[in-house]
Amino acid sequence: MRRFSTIICCLLTCALAAQDTPSTSVAKPAILQGVVVKDPGSEPVKKTLIELIAESQKDAGNYTALSGSDGSFRIENIAPGSYRLFAERTGYQEIIKHHPARGRVIVLLAGQELKDFVVRLQAASVIEGRVTDEDGDPMADAQVAAFHKTFSAGRAHWEQIGAERTDDLGEYRIPGLASGQYFVSVTPPFDFRSLIETGGNKPPGAAEKRANYAYQTTYYPGTRERAQAAAIQLRAGDDFPANFSLTQSPSLTIKGSVTNLPPGATVGITLQSRDFNVVMNGAEMHKDGGFEIRDVSPGAYTIAAVVENATPPMMARQSLQVADNIEGIRLSPQIGGTIRGRLRMEGETATRTDPSQIFLQLRSAEDSDDSLTSPGGETIPAQVNADGSFEWKDVMPGRYFVALTGASDDCYLKSAAAGGREVSESGLSTSSGVTTLDLILDRNGAGIEGIATDTAGSPVADVVVVAVPEPRLRRLSDRYRGASTDQSGHFRLRGLPPGDYTLFAWESVEGEAYLNADFLRNFEGQGKMLHVNEGERVNAQVKVIPENDTE
Repeated sequence: MRRFSTIICCLLTCALAAQDTPSTSVAKPAILQGVVVKDPGSEPVKKTLIELIAESQKDAGNYTALSGSDGSFRIENIAPGSYRLFAERTGYQEIIKHHPARGRVIVLLAGQELKDFVVRLQAASVIEGRVTDEDGDPMADAQVAAFHKTFSAGRAHWEQIGAERTDDLGEYRIPGLASGQYFVSVTPPFDFRSLIETGGNKPPGAAEKRANYAYQTTYYPGTRERAQAAAIQLRAGDDFPANFSLTQSPSLTIKGSVTNLPPGATVGITLQSRDFNVVMNGAEMHKDGGFEIRDVSPGAYTIAAVVENATPPMMARQSLQVADNIEGIRLSPQIGGTIRGRLRMEGETATRTDPSQIFLQLRSAEDSDDSLTSPGGETIPAQVNADGSFEWKDVMPGRYFVALTGASDDCYLKSAAAGGREVSESGLSTSSGVTTLDLILDRNGAGIEGIATDTAGSPVADVVVVAVPEPRLRRLSDRYRGASTDQSGHFRLRGLPPGDYTLFAWESVEGEAYLNADFLRNFEGQGKMLHVNEGERVNAQVKVIPENDTE
C-alpha cells in the first residue's frame, strides 16, 4: 500500500508540474508566526526547519522557515489554503499523536495572521546494542530493525521505522526515534557456506546436517517467535540497550515445484513477508522444476514464481502461513489477462476534469494487503487517457477491486461494471483473456464538515475524524473518508458516496486500524450516525474518543 502511494504521488507531482501553472489568485496572502519549544518545558529550539506543504499543489505552493535563537519563526506571503506542517531538527521529534509522517493540518484564510503557533519537540530516542553468536563473537553485517505495530487495510502488521547493520564489532545504533512502543528484530547475514556445503563436495550427510541448522531472525528479548516478542517502551531522550546473542537452531524449509513451464523457461522464486513487507530471494531451483527455500522464519508470506524469459509474462502466487517445514507447494504460472475500459464522468463540473490526471489501481479481493504487482514486484497504476480510456496488461487471474487516485476531492467512483454486471461491491473477476470494464466517476460526492470537541465542548486540534460506512460495505476501503482536524478543531470530509455513515473522532489511532472490524467493535455507540445524499453538505459536531480509550 505505501509503495503504491509513493509511486502515485510521484506521478501526480510530475503530471501537475507539467500541465498546471501557479495560481494567479489575487487573494490577500496569510502569515504564520510561532515558536518551537522543547517538551517538557518551554526551552526554545533553534535551527528547526519548518515546512508548509500545500495539500493542493495547483492552488498553492510550499514554504519553509528556520527557527531563530529564541525558537521563533515567521512565514509571510502564504497563499490561502490547507497545508501540512512539518518540523525537522536533528536529535528531536515533533509531538504528533497520529502518523507524524503526515504532519499536522493548518488552514489559513485570506489575509489571516496566525500568531503564537507552538510547535513542540521532544528529544529523540535511541536503541543500540551488540549482536554476537553463541560463542560471544561479534556478528557483523546483521540487520537490526525497529518496528511500530500498526494497521494497514485493517490488518495488523509491523511498520519499519529504522534499521542499521552491525559493524565489525557487532555493534549497531538506531537513532532518531520518537517516544512510543517499538519491537526490535535482528536478521543474521546470509550464510554463503550453506550454498558451498550443499554443492556435493562434502561427505554424505554433512550437507544435510549443516543445512538443517542456521541462525534465524530473532526478536527482542531473544525469541524466534514473533508473537513472543516483547515491546520496548521509549520515552523522550531514552538510550535503550538491546543486545542479542544468536544461536543456531533447526531452520524451516519450504519445498515445492513449478509446473506449466514452457521449454527453456527460467524461473525466479520470491518469498514476501506479509508481516514486514520484505521480499526475500534465494530459492534453490532444480532442473526438474523443484525448488527449496531454506532458513525461513515463522510467519505469513506470499510466494511467487515468475517465468523471467516468457512473452507474454507468466506468474503464479500463493499465500503461506509458515509454522513448520512445508512440502508439496505447487506453483503453476499462468499468462496474465488484459483489462481495458473507459472512465465516464458525471456531475455538474465533470467537463472541467482532466481525465489524464486520474490513476486507477487494482487491489486483490482475496488479499486486502496485496496490490496488483508486475513480475518484478513493482505496483502497477493505470493512467486514464484524455479520452477516458485505460488499460492493464498481464493481470494475473483473480478477483480485484478498483480504486482511483488523482480525481478532485468531490469525486467518488459511482459504478464499476463488467459485462453489464455491477462489480464495485463484489469485485472484478479476471481470466487470461480480455475483460472490459466500464467506470463512472461522479463529481457530486457528499460532504461532511464540522468540529471535533472534547467532553467540555472545546474544539480539539490534530485528531483523526473518519466517516465509516454501513456494516455491509466496511470491507471496501474506498468507502471510508478520513481527515485530521486543523488548528481550530475543524474537519472536512469530501467525495462521500451517498449512504449511511458513522462519524468517529479519535485523539490517536494506529494507521488504518478503523478498517478492522474488531477495532470498531470497541467503539460501538461512541460515533455519530448520519445519512448523506448525493451532493449534500452536512454539518456535524463529533466528540473525540480519548487516547487512553483506544489502547
